[in-house]
Amino acid sequence: MGNKKMRILIADDDVDDLELIEEAIHNTEPQAELHKVTGGKAIMKYLNEQRDEDLPCLIIIDYNMPEMNGAQVLQQLNSKPRYQHIPKVMLSTSGGSLYKDECKNNGATAYFVKPNTLHELDTVARKMLNFCSFQ
Repeated sequence: MGNKKMRILIADDDVDDLELIEEAIHNTEPQAELHKVTGGKAIMKYLNEQRDEDLPCLIIIDYNMPEMNGAQVLQQLNSKPRYQHIPKVMLSTSGGSLYKDECKNNGATAYFVKPNTLHELDTVARKMLNFCSFQ
């Protein structure tokens, strides 16, 4: 990505999951700049406060969050041209096809089910980080 920082926004209402995701991302990309929030409204607040050049290259969203679920967040993000170019990846314990289809239909770039081991989470993190380099 050159000299531009790899900025990633992660939204999950489970603080332990946020820490695990952060660790997995830093295992692959130690210089990644992560901003963590615990809900859908916090995603919108954070993004609305950023200058265009400071927007993240990736948004990782949990499906099950208070206030707004992941699909509702995707709807809001994709209704605003400013955020449409940012890859939005779902990372959730909800692995059912209805959840996946709903998120894909609302603009998710990819949908990953949270893995059970740290090794598998590192693999998922590498796959998610690949979306940053496509911008």
